[in-house]
Formats: sequence, C-alpha cells, structure tokens
Amino acid sequence: MPLDAAAIGKACGGRLETGDQLCGRELERVRAAMASGLPVTVSCTLKAPLFREVAEELGTEDRVAFANIRETAGWSAEGRRAGPKMAALLAAAAEPMPTPASVSFESRGVALVYGRDEVAIEAGMRLSDHLDVTVLLSRPGEVAPPRSGEIPVLKGTVRAATGHLGAFSLRVDDTALPLPSSRRTLDFGPSRDGATSTCDIVIDLTGGVPLFPAHDLRSGYLRADPRDPAAVERVLFEASHLVGTFDKTRFVDFHAELCAHSRSRITGCTRCLDVCPTGAIAPAGDYVAIDPHVCAGCGSCASVCPTGAAAYALPPADALMRRLRTLLSAFHKAGGTAPVLLVHDEAHGAPLIDALARFGDGLPADVLPFPVNEVTQVGPETIAAAFAYGAGAVRLLGRAKPKHDVAALIRNAARLDAVAQALGYGPEAGGSVVSLIETDDPDALGEALAGSARGTPAPMPSGFRPDGDVRGVLRFAVSEMHQAAPQPVERVPLDAGAPFGGLAFETEACTLCHACVGACPTGALADDPDRPRLTFAESACVQCGLCAATCPEDVIGLVPQLDFAAWAAPRRVLKEEEPFDCIACGKPFGTRSTIERVIGRLRDRHWMFAGQAGEQRIKALMMCDTCRVSHVLTEGFDPHAAEENRPRTSEDYIRARQG
Repeated sequence: MPLDAAAIGKACGGRLETGDQLCGRELERVRAAMASGLPVTVSCTLKAPLFREVAEELGTEDRVAFANIRETAGWSAEGRRAGPKMAALLAAAAEPMPTPASVSFESRGVALVYGRDEVAIEAGMRLSDHLDVTVLLSRPGEVAPPRSGEIPVLKGTVRAATGHLGAFSLRVDDTALPLPSSRRTLDFGPSRDGATSTCDIVIDLTGGVPLFPAHDLRSGYLRADPRDPAAVERVLFEASHLVGTFDKTRFVDFHAELCAHSRSRITGCTRCLDVCPTGAIAPAGDYVAIDPHVCAGCGSCASVCPTGAAAYALPPADALMRRLRTLLSAFHKAGGTAPVLLVHDEAHGAPLIDALARFGDGLPADVLPFPVNEVTQVGPETIAAAFAYGAGAVRLLGRAKPKHDVAALIRNAARLDAVAQALGYGPEAGGSVVSLIETDDPDALGEALAGSARGTPAPMPSGFRPDGDVRGVLRFAVSEMHQAAPQPVERVPLDAGAPFGGLAFETEACTLCHACVGACPTGALADDPDRPRLTFAESACVQCGLCAATCPEDVIGLVPQLDFAAWAAPRRVLKEEEPFDCIACGKPFGTRSTIERVIGRLRDRHWMFAGQAGEQRIKALMMCDTCRVSHVLTEGFDPHAAEENRPRTSEDYIRARQG
C-alpha cells in the first residue's frame, strides 16, 4: 500500500519508522522502540497479540497503542490520497483511554430448564452432570415419564421473571408435583398458584414468548427453539460453562443527584426509561435506578439523558471526544479537508470495513472510521463536536437487523442534522450531513459512502478540549459548533422532546411563589436570596417539564430550541418585583404586590379585619415573621373578640345565667 510518510510525520510528530516485516525478521526493531521508554504506536493490528507479548516482556504494555491503517486507509482505490487519513488514525490511536469498571456475577450452577415435553427432560438429564437442574414443564401434553428420578420434574407456567445470571426470581402458577404412579404419561397432583423459584441459570426450551425483553442480551437466560436440535446443543454447551464468577463491564455510570425523573411525585423526564431495551432502568422515587447486571451496554440511555445523570463509561464522553478531537485535528494538519466521520462499532463495523478493503474499493480517502463500543451510545455532544472540529458530514453505521433499538439514535441524528443545516454545514446541492447507514453488505456500505453528500466544513475548526461531566461537554460542544459554523444563526427551532430549549412564560400571572425553582433539577430556574426575583439560564434547561407541571398558576410552557444568544448571555430575569419592607424593622420579607393583594382582599371583607381591631391585624400582615409574633403578643389578639360574629356555646349561656 502507498505510504505518505511526509503527511504522517507532519501531523503526528515524533519519530516515524517504516519497515518491511516488523512482525517477523525486523521484530527486534519493535522491541528496541518499546524498550526506549517512549510511547509507541504500531500501525498494524493483525499481529497485535505478538506485539503485546513483547510489550508485556518489557513491562511497557501501558505505552503501546495499535492502529489499523491498512484495511481502513491504504487498501483502497483512493489509497494514494489517504496520507492525511493515516496520520489521523495513528494520532487518534495514541490518545489514552481510561479503563472502565466492572461488575461481577456469581453462579453456583442452579439451573431451571423450562420446556413443554421430553426435549426439556432430556436437556435436564444431560446437564445434570454439570449443574443442579430442575425441569419445569408448562402445560405439558402426553409426556412419557422419565425412567428414574435423578432430576426433579415439575409442572408450572412462569408468569413473571426478574433477575440475571446468578440471581433469577420466577413467579410460577399452576405448580404441581408428578405422581410416582404415572405410567404411560406424566400425571400431576393438585396444583397451586403463586410459587416462587430462584435459580442462577434459566434454559428456556418452550419455543414460546421470551420471559424477558431483549432476551438475547440477558446474562444467564438461554433460549432455543426445541424443534432446532443444533440450537438446543449450543444452549446446553453454553449453560454447562456458566458456573463460577464472571465479570462484565459497567457500561453506565449513574449520578442520581443529576437525574430529572421526578420531584414531589410529579413525573418529569422519562427519556432513559423510554429507550432502555432490557428493562435495566426503573423508577426509584425522584430518580431512576440502573441495574448494571441487566444493562447490556447499548448506551441509548446515555445518548438521550439531558443532564448527564446516565453517562456512558466505555469510554466516558470527554475521553471519547478527546480522541475525536485528535483524529480530526491530525487530519487537517496533514492537509486533509472536509472529512466524513464514519462512526461504527467493532463487532459489526470493523469486519464490514475489512471486507470492503479486501474485496472491494475500500473506504474513500476522506472517510475517517471512528470505532465505538456501540453506535447507539452516540449522543448529540459527539455529533456537535465533530462539526466543530471540522467534519463535513457524520455517518453512523448500523446493522440491517439492529441488535439494539435505534429509534433514539435516529432522533439524535435527525435533530443534529437540522441544527447543522441551519448553521450552514449542509451541502449546497442538498442532502443530509448526519445520517444512519443500515447494512450488513460491504459493497452497499461503499456505495452509500461514495454517493453520500459532503457538507461545508467549518472555515476555522475549533480546537476546544472537552473535559468534565456530560452536560458541560454538551454545552461546550454545541456552543463551539455554533461559533465555528459557516453561516451561524442565533436560533434554531427543534422538535418536541429535544433536550434544549427555553420557556414560554406568562410574567403577569406569576406570583413568584418559586415552586418551579424547587422542582428544577438543573438549576436553570433560580431565585434571589436578596429580593423577589426569578431568573432563568437557558443553557441549563433540559426541557424535563417539571417546572410546568409544578407551577400552581400554570404560567410556564416549554419551547424546544437552540437559542445561541441565550446560551451566551447571563441569566435572564423572568420576573422581578419590589420587596415589601416590614413596617416595624424594615426587613424585606415578600413581594409588595402579594402583600397588598392579600390586605385588599381581607380589609373590611372579613370580620377579623374590620373596624379598629381589624387595623391592628392588618398591621400584623405587614410585618416579618419575627415582628409579627411580637405584635400579636403585645396586642393580645383574641380571635373571639367580635362577639356578634362568633358562635355561642353552652358555656356562654351558663355564664349569662350565673351573672
């Protein structure tokens, strides 16, 4: 393949060494480079296991990175123009990535085989040498009794199931034990409902509806069609190895204090609950709870979470965007222009790109592959940052038959495409600059990339360094996208459900009760400790709707939009009033309009506030809490002083007779 050493050296810096067989007869050159103590990037992944072995021998495995510039750049019909791409891929590979945390599963090998007939019994018998097996038959027909009672066989139908590998809990109805006297077919004794079964592994051979949503992603739940012997064999083999301790990546870091799910039993944001395919997320009071053992790592929750409460950890958003920054920056330094960012996962996208390189024309020279764990983890901050860093288009590579629901990904892509078009990033001939390519065919991928529109890149790409929580990174990325835009505008209207926006606020009807401030989970709405004032920061608003649902006067509405001027401006005052000063000590303690309105409604309209005595009570309303107590004690207010307005009791009549 052609190698543009000048372009690579210009963008990557450091020392560039080339060779003919660095994984063979020139391996000592690699060993010497690793022993130098400097970071080393190897531009081949085919022999990565060999190079890692050498690095482990030298104790330098933490300083070695790998980049594939052959299948992704050099093996291409446009390989001679791929120098900037090679430089970008090498630079990005050297960007360090943090190691995510993990969660553990503990399985003791207690298994439930759930079926309908002899297939389930036979499966249980075969697994009995490896696992502690119970067979549960749902609505069995004429099932021949097993010759021996080596494993328990029961009747019952699972009505509800929860849990994961090592911690399943099943609610079973119509439970019954078999009669030992069964002859031709299994007969069962009296049945009962509401039984509970706990186990470590569930092998579902019923051929019916799965017990879990996204069942193929549930650890420890194995399912096969009983009419497919090969599928049954695969399930039995896998089940026999599920004993012991297993580790899984903790895909999502959850920060409950940022969650905008609900306040005071009023539901606000439900975005993560709406998109989770496995049921790993459930309401938990004012917040939600994410079960890391059930989470399958699709990242949809993180891609739609507006506050950053659910943050993807493989890798974190700021680390992923630092690699993106390095990729696009190196591409431009090496002389490239208007790159197309191709976001793909390793499991599906990488083999597709390899096949296109080996058997087709390869990727175009301006297409930069950007691997992530799951394409569905990509949120608006990543797409916005790509345009700010100088991308001409963003393509998201998905499967023809998605493993995860891509509805949230499609919404994010359409939303950011609308923003990019409004800011002038779109091509003059029309077409989307952010879109999803769904294919399992490498030739179809090549055709889609070759025929897709290239937009107008930022004239002066941003170089901001992302850091901090997801919401902070998102605000910075969107602002930088606007600053770098070819044709910036001040405001872009968005669709309902967007995580950005302002408020439609009826100022006159607001009483400054500040109920909305207490409900706002992000601090977008705030009061002022010194005077009656309500302020709003649009850049912090996530459109959760809690303020609108909480407001007793119903004066707040949501306006989904990106108002860049509002984002750049300080907090906006929604309503402000003159404070009412205590007539005794002068301390401000409320709004003048509220106090005057209350006095106007009570004076001469309520018996307690009528006449000379009523004026003293009016004065009490014009005092702060401290002075009001003192005034009431001094005046000796008697709530029954107005005799003509209070009811007479037996004590009054007795007192009158005695007097």
